[in-house]
Amino acid sequence: MEIRKMNVVVVLVLTSIGVIQANTFHFPDNFSFGVATAAYQIEGGWNKSGKGENIWDRITHKRPEWVKDGKNADIACDSYHLWKIDVQLLKQLGVDFYRFSLSWSRILPTGFSEYINWNGVRYYSDFIDELLANDIRPVVTLYHWDLPQPLQDLGGWPNLLIASYFEDYAKVAFQLFGDRVKTWITINEPNEICDTGYGTGAAAPGIEESGTLDYLCGKTVLIAHAKAYHLYDKYYRNKQKGEIGITIVSRWNEPKTNSTRDKEAAERTMQMQFGWWAHPIFSTKGDYPLVMKERIRNMSQCQNLEESRLPKFTTNEIEYIKGSSDFMGLNHYSTWLITDDSENNCTIVSYENDMGMKNVQDPSWIPSAASWLKDVPWGFRKLLQWIKVEYDNPLIHITENGFADVGELHDTGRIHYHRGYLNELLNAIHLDGCKIKSYALWSLMDNMEWQDGYTLKFGLYYVNFSDPLRTRTPKSSANFYKELIRLRRIPRDTPQLIVI
Repeated sequence: MEIRKMNVVVVLVLTSIGVIQANTFHFPDNFSFGVATAAYQIEGGWNKSGKGENIWDRITHKRPEWVKDGKNADIACDSYHLWKIDVQLLKQLGVDFYRFSLSWSRILPTGFSEYINWNGVRYYSDFIDELLANDIRPVVTLYHWDLPQPLQDLGGWPNLLIASYFEDYAKVAFQLFGDRVKTWITINEPNEICDTGYGTGAAAPGIEESGTLDYLCGKTVLIAHAKAYHLYDKYYRNKQKGEIGITIVSRWNEPKTNSTRDKEAAERTMQMQFGWWAHPIFSTKGDYPLVMKERIRNMSQCQNLEESRLPKFTTNEIEYIKGSSDFMGLNHYSTWLITDDSENNCTIVSYENDMGMKNVQDPSWIPSAASWLKDVPWGFRKLLQWIKVEYDNPLIHITENGFADVGELHDTGRIHYHRGYLNELLNAIHLDGCKIKSYALWSLMDNMEWQDGYTLKFGLYYVNFSDPLRTRTPKSSANFYKELIRLRRIPRDTPQLIVI
């Protein structure tokens, strides 16, 4: 069915709310709404105007079979050329802010700061100006998984030198855009960078060295983040008057049974997945979670290693990383059930084996098009409650939350998902006292979903990738979100899309 040959009208129709009851709470007056994207997934223009090659360019070109549909993001949504249209979509939604990432390779093609690509700088500068001219606040992520290939040729994130190169890149970004950007996110989802990029190989650069390179990567990423934070704090904060933090992804890990072992396994999984990143930054003690250090040390000893596979932080590094964030950026999508598997074969070297657990999802939970993503809103509130207790109620920006389908215009599944999750977010604010200040829905439009290619759709706007013009068409969820932002509460009625 050719979407571009249709006239599409979005109207409001009264429908049943279903099992999710309308929440009477309103979002606080100082709460802000936005949407999120990432440079590699939407920009295209992969080698335009001086841009350098990144690790996703390399792996999708050299190993197209590695992507589910064999495609890449050479053009993607073509936001490199269609950015003014994207700003108008944002304006139509009525968002307060837009979270997007800079392409390191578009600004510094070699990865190093001695050569700046001014065409790339101009692209982002013009885009930021256009956002501000339309009263949309830019929230900028410095790194969203697209490492310049020349830096990967040096070993990538497991090489501690990358932390210094990241600091150099951050300095360029602060100098060029910090007069207009007031919220910075250093790094998006370090777990995915390290676990899937250097552990399981499910993300670029596709290296499978779980239990070793992923941990080396983790130390570098945390130090890189801290370097960027301290750089901003020391030299730019007073003049530019902004804030800077990190975004961590976390699912909720629920014990599958009430057994002590399953409860301990679920908590251990929270500590070793989320706490791996949050504990060094947001805990008053700093460093990795104790259970993570003990577990990996014991497994390493069992494997006849003299030292733990988890690289240690020095005392100075612990202090340097601790407290290095003005806020906690949180990405959340779904929930898993955890059972204990801590007595498995210690000869297996892997991060998953180190955690000592097995995870499944309840088959009765509402599915999405992604096998790992189920609609489980109560897990969102439990996660927020856990973070409040574990890290003394930090200031949180929800930087991603989204639902996958295959591209339906009348996307009732997405609306149901966001209705439920935002309902639980309101409960966390008003009933639990969680300090949540913003919410960014993933994503503005359908895009290249990494190894899944274009088989999954997360957008509020449908993108016709077979059309050279990459036409964008609003889905029902776009009008739902627009109405939510206007009302500052969850709409009692669901907007539907009528195609005529």
